[in-house]
Formats: sequence, C-alpha cells, structure tokens
Amino acid sequence: MKKIKWTIIILLLVAVGCTTSKITSSWKESSHVPKLYNKVMVLGLIRESDRTIQENMENHLVGDLKDLGYNAVSSMGEYGPKAFDNMTEEEAIGKIKNGGIDAVVTIVLLDKEKERKYVPGNTHYSPYGYYYNRFWGYRATLYRRIYEPGYYVTDTKYFWESNLYDMVTQKLVYSVQTQSFDPANTESLGHEYGQLIMQDMVKNNVIKRTSEFPTRGF
Repeated sequence: MKKIKWTIIILLLVAVGCTTSKITSSWKESSHVPKLYNKVMVLGLIRESDRTIQENMENHLVGDLKDLGYNAVSSMGEYGPKAFDNMTEEEAIGKIKNGGIDAVVTIVLLDKEKERKYVPGNTHYSPYGYYYNRFWGYRATLYRRIYEPGYYVTDTKYFWESNLYDMVTQKLVYSVQTQSFDPANTESLGHEYGQLIMQDMVKNNVIKRTSEFPTRGF
C-alpha cells in the first residue's frame, strides 16, 4: 500500500514539474457575479505568423469551456481569421451579438522572447571520494568534463493575457496574465493554457459549471 502511495506522489510531482505555464497575476471586477452565458466566443489576437498557435489556443480553451457545460466557439471556426478586419466597433459588436454571443474571452500574445544559452557537454558531478580515490575514475571524469563539447539551445518564453468581456454590458469582468516557458509544442501549450485559465476562473468565482446554476439557459 505504501509503495502505491509513493508511486502516486511521484507521478504527481513529475506532472507538476512538466508544466510550462504559470499565472503571474489575475483580477476580477469586485461586483461580478457568475452568470449563465448563452454563447461564449474565444478570440485569439495573435499575429499571422503564429496562426497555428492561435488555432490551438482557441480550440483548447473552447474545449475547456465546453467541459464546464458552456456553448463555446472559436473566432476562427465561427468567422475565420480575418472576420473583424477593417470593421468599425459598431459593426464588429453587431456581428458578435447577431451570432448570439454574449461573452468573449480574448487570448493575446503580448510578447515572445527567445533566449540562447550554452549547455556544457558534461554536467554530471560525482561525490568527491567517488573519483578522487581512484586514478582512473579521476582521470575519466575530468577528461569528459574538459573535452566533451557543449552545445547551444534556444528557449522560448511566451507572455499572455486573457480577458473576459460581458457583451451585454460591454464591460471587462476578468483579466489574467501568464507566462509559458519553452513548451514542447503548440498542442501542449494550448492544453496547459486552457486548463490553467479555466481553473483560475472557477477558483475566483468568475464562472462556474452550468450545472450549478438553478436553470439551464441552453
């Protein structure tokens, strides 16, 4: 039984260690009370060169909203990547409302930084006695440390912001800022981000599961 318990703990620690995204700050409008939105649209504001990132970020957040019971759609799926280009505010708001959308969650890539760093060829350090007490152990260890070539790697940091707007009042009710450090791919980035944001929104009573409302709106 103890072995199973420790196995579970280790797996949880590994899962946490693999997370590349974290919330740096979040805010909720003080008078906001969760409401049953009829239709939520996720809108990514990301430059065209990162279009795949936008698609994955939108789709994963849509999926997480659906898991809570909401009718959610992505802006790319609903209107295409350039649906709101060259529109006035009045035209864009009218288009959104005509689509039955009463809440919008934005995903904005504020910045993306690349950092190049050097990784030594051999970074393994053994206890003092392990290689100093034997000539060959000492020679072999120090040889590898001195002569094995290192290499450069490039890490990428993403800085995000997401806002929840109530389209009936046109007001901002929630905002969150996050950082993502060198994700494995855009799929894992979208998956982590979506879950992180939904968990924070539920924890801070910004939204709640539709089953928790007295009546269902859809």
